[in-house]
Amino acid sequence: MGNRAVFLDRDGVICEDTDYLHSIEDLKFITGSIEAISKISKMDFKIIIPASQSGIGRGYYTERDFHKVMKFMIKEILQNGGRIDGYYFCPHHLTEGKGKYKIDCKCRKPKTGMIEDAVRDFKLDLKDCYVIGDKTDDIQMGKNAGCKTILVKTGKAGLDGHFVVKPDYIAKDLNEAIKHIMEEEHG
Repeated sequence: MGNRAVFLDRDGVICEDTDYLHSIEDLKFITGSIEAISKISKMDFKIIIPASQSGIGRGYYTERDFHKVMKFMIKEILQNGGRIDGYYFCPHHLTEGKGKYKIDCKCRKPKTGMIEDAVRDFKLDLKDCYVIGDKTDDIQMGKNAGCKTILVKTGKAGLDGHFVVKPDYIAKDLNEAIKHIMEEEHG
């Protein structure tokens, strides 16, 4: 078995989706998400966050604002027995982006650029990886990359209507998703 990862969408899976989260004051963890990350941290998975951040491209906040929130989030997770091994973000938007951010990039979900970067950095075997998300973009990205997919019913709960895609598993929340992975791992 190669190196493997659990890719966790951020907004709507780990924390509340507050539309363009960019300040620590607005960060609210979804109940049980930190505990779920702590559980998966004890397993042989890299834990990686691929985050769509078109708010940067739209000029609502800066890359620095995003990194500040991520550093705070990772610190909170670490203090509670979990870990995040890496994170990637896509600041682009083809129609709403400003300046250098208005491009048709390879990283905007459901494209797989962020996953490809993680494969390069962590030498991952995608058939042994999971993508957990609350939007059809997340699930379609996972399918496009050849990963197992889990839709959580928090956040957008797959009701965003962007793609018609069937996840491999549907979970109430991140805790149930991690429990499913643990059950699959231990038969």
